[in-house]
Amino acid sequence: MSTPQPWYKQFWPWFLIILPLCAVVASVNLLYLAISNKDSLVSEDYYKEGKGINMDLRKIKHAKQLGMNYLLEFDDEYVELSQQGGEQYGAALSISFFHPTMAEKDFEQIVTADANGVYRIEIHQAISGPWEVRIEGYDQTWRVQQRITLVDDQQYWLN
Repeated sequence: MSTPQPWYKQFWPWFLIILPLCAVVASVNLLYLAISNKDSLVSEDYYKEGKGINMDLRKIKHAKQLGMNYLLEFDDEYVELSQQGGEQYGAALSISFFHPTMAEKDFEQIVTADANGVYRIEIHQAISGPWEVRIEGYDQTWRVQQRITLVDDQQYWLN
Protein backbone atom coordinates (compact mmCIF):
# COMPACT_ATOMS: atom_id res chain seq x y z
CA MET A 1 0.00 0.00 0.00
CA SER A 2 1.19 3.50 -0.80
CA THR A 3 1.70 6.13 1.82
CA PRO A 4 -0.72 9.08 1.66
CA GLN A 5 0.68 12.39 0.40
CA PRO A 6 0.80 15.35 2.80
CA TRP A 7 -2.18 17.74 2.42
CA TYR A 8 -0.14 20.52 0.84
CA LYS A 9 0.82 18.28 -2.08
CA GLN A 10 -2.76 17.47 -3.00
CA PHE A 11 -4.97 19.35 -5.46
CA TRP A 12 -8.28 19.76 -3.57
CA PRO A 13 -7.10 21.64 -0.48
CA TRP A 14 -5.42 24.26 -2.67
CA PHE A 15 -8.49 24.50 -4.90
CA LEU A 16 -10.69 25.11 -1.87
CA ILE A 17 -8.29 27.74 -0.50
CA ILE A 18 -7.90 29.67 -3.79
CA LEU A 19 -11.65 30.29 -4.33
CA PRO A 20 -12.22 32.32 -1.13
CA LEU A 21 -8.80 33.94 -1.50
CA CYS A 22 -9.81 35.30 -4.94
CA ALA A 23 -12.99 36.75 -3.44
CA VAL A 24 -10.98 38.47 -0.67
CA VAL A 25 -8.50 39.95 -3.17
CA ALA A 26 -11.34 41.19 -5.41
CA SER A 27 -13.19 42.78 -2.48
CA VAL A 28 -10.05 44.57 -1.24
CA ASN A 29 -9.49 45.86 -4.79
CA LEU A 30 -13.08 47.13 -5.03
CA LEU A 31 -12.81 48.78 -1.61
CA TYR A 32 -9.69 50.62 -2.77
CA LEU A 33 -11.47 51.77 -5.96
CA ALA A 34 -14.50 52.96 -3.99
CA ILE A 35 -12.36 54.98 -1.58
CA SER A 36 -10.03 56.50 -4.19
CA ASN A 37 -12.74 57.45 -6.73
CA LYS A 38 -15.10 59.65 -4.75
CA ASP A 39 -18.46 60.37 -6.39
CA SER A 40 -18.67 64.11 -7.03
CA LEU A 41 -22.46 64.10 -7.29
CA VAL A 42 -23.00 63.20 -3.63
CA SER A 43 -23.09 66.21 -1.35
CA GLU A 44 -21.56 66.28 2.10
CA ASP A 45 -24.12 68.74 3.45
CA TYR A 46 -27.30 67.57 1.73
CA TYR A 47 -29.66 69.12 4.31
CA LYS A 48 -28.30 72.63 3.80
CA GLU A 49 -28.46 72.22 0.03
CA GLY A 50 -32.05 70.99 0.32
CA LYS A 51 -32.99 74.18 2.15
CA GLY A 52 -31.21 76.16 -0.56
CA ILE A 53 -33.38 74.56 -3.24
CA ASN A 54 -36.43 76.32 -1.79
CA MET A 55 -34.63 79.66 -2.18
CA ASP A 56 -33.82 78.74 -5.79
CA LEU A 57 -37.47 77.96 -6.51
CA ARG A 58 -38.47 81.42 -5.27
CA LYS A 59 -35.95 82.99 -7.64
CA ILE A 60 -37.28 80.95 -10.56
CA LYS A 61 -40.88 81.95 -9.75
CA HIS A 62 -39.81 85.60 -9.53
CA ALA A 63 -38.21 85.37 -13.00
CA LYS A 64 -41.44 83.93 -14.39
CA GLN A 65 -43.41 86.79 -12.81
CA LEU A 66 -41.05 89.27 -14.44
CA GLY A 67 -41.47 87.45 -17.77
CA MET A 68 -37.73 86.87 -18.26
CA ASN A 69 -37.07 84.96 -21.51
CA TYR A 70 -33.67 84.52 -23.12
CA LEU A 71 -32.60 83.22 -26.49
CA LEU A 72 -29.36 81.22 -26.34
CA GLU A 73 -27.42 80.79 -29.59
CA PHE A 74 -24.66 78.19 -29.49
CA ASP A 75 -21.67 77.99 -31.81
CA ASP A 76 -18.35 76.13 -31.39
CA GLU A 77 -16.58 79.35 -30.43
CA TYR A 78 -19.16 81.29 -28.44
CA VAL A 79 -22.51 81.34 -26.68
CA GLU A 80 -24.75 84.38 -27.19
CA LEU A 81 -27.66 85.31 -24.95
CA SER A 82 -30.23 87.95 -25.77
CA GLN A 83 -33.24 88.93 -23.68
CA GLN A 84 -36.53 88.36 -25.49
CA GLY A 85 -39.10 89.06 -22.81
CA GLY A 86 -39.74 90.87 -19.58
CA GLU A 87 -38.52 94.20 -18.33
CA GLN A 88 -35.24 95.14 -20.01
CA TYR A 89 -32.36 94.03 -17.78
CA GLY A 90 -29.12 95.87 -18.52
CA ALA A 91 -26.94 94.75 -15.62
CA ALA A 92 -24.40 91.95 -15.71
CA LEU A 93 -25.57 88.34 -15.73
CA SER A 94 -24.09 85.34 -13.96
CA ILE A 95 -24.25 82.48 -16.47
CA SER A 96 -23.45 78.95 -15.31
CA PHE A 97 -23.17 75.70 -17.23
CA PHE A 98 -23.48 72.51 -15.17
CA HIS A 99 -22.77 69.12 -16.70
CA PRO A 100 -25.14 66.44 -15.32
CA THR A 101 -22.43 63.88 -14.53
CA MET A 102 -18.97 65.48 -14.74
CA ALA A 103 -18.50 68.30 -12.24
CA GLU A 104 -15.01 69.10 -13.54
CA LYS A 105 -16.57 70.40 -16.80
CA ASP A 106 -18.80 72.95 -15.01
CA PHE A 107 -18.04 76.61 -15.59
CA GLU A 108 -19.50 79.96 -14.63
CA GLN A 109 -18.95 83.45 -15.97
CA ILE A 110 -20.22 86.94 -15.23
CA VAL A 111 -20.88 88.78 -18.48
CA THR A 112 -22.07 92.22 -19.48
CA ALA A 113 -24.14 93.13 -22.51
CA ASP A 114 -22.76 94.83 -25.58
CA ALA A 115 -24.41 97.89 -27.16
CA ASN A 116 -27.09 95.68 -28.75
CA GLY A 117 -27.98 94.01 -25.46
CA VAL A 118 -26.31 90.70 -26.36
CA TYR A 119 -24.34 88.79 -23.75
CA ARG A 120 -21.46 86.78 -25.27
CA ILE A 121 -19.29 84.05 -23.76
CA GLU A 122 -16.27 82.77 -25.65
CA ILE A 123 -15.88 78.98 -25.47
CA HIS A 124 -12.42 77.49 -24.90
CA GLN A 125 -13.50 73.83 -24.68
CA ALA A 126 -15.99 71.60 -26.47
CA ILE A 127 -19.33 71.81 -24.66
CA SER A 128 -21.69 69.93 -26.97
CA GLY A 129 -24.09 67.64 -25.17
CA PRO A 130 -26.42 67.85 -22.16
CA TRP A 131 -26.08 70.86 -19.83
CA GLU A 132 -28.02 72.62 -17.10
CA VAL A 133 -27.89 76.32 -18.01
CA ARG A 134 -28.53 78.87 -15.27
CA ILE A 135 -28.90 82.60 -15.86
CA GLU A 136 -29.03 84.76 -12.78
CA GLY A 137 -29.31 88.49 -12.40
CA TYR A 138 -26.37 90.28 -10.87
CA ASP A 139 -28.51 91.24 -7.88
CA GLN A 140 -29.45 87.53 -7.48
CA THR A 141 -33.18 88.20 -7.11
CA TRP A 142 -34.26 86.12 -10.11
CA ARG A 143 -33.04 83.03 -11.95
CA VAL A 144 -33.78 81.31 -15.27
CA GLN A 145 -32.73 77.69 -15.35
CA GLN A 146 -33.20 74.98 -17.95
CA ARG A 147 -31.69 71.66 -19.04
CA ILE A 148 -30.76 71.60 -22.72
CA THR A 149 -28.69 69.47 -25.08
CA LEU A 150 -26.31 71.79 -26.91
CA VAL A 151 -25.81 71.17 -30.64
CA ASP A 152 -23.65 73.38 -32.86
CA ASP A 153 -25.43 76.28 -34.63
CA GLN A 154 -28.69 75.88 -32.70
CA GLN A 155 -30.95 78.29 -30.83
CA TYR A 156 -32.61 77.52 -27.49
CA TRP A 157 -35.33 79.34 -25.56
CA LEU A 158 -34.69 79.70 -21.83
CA ASN A 159 -37.68 80.77 -19.76
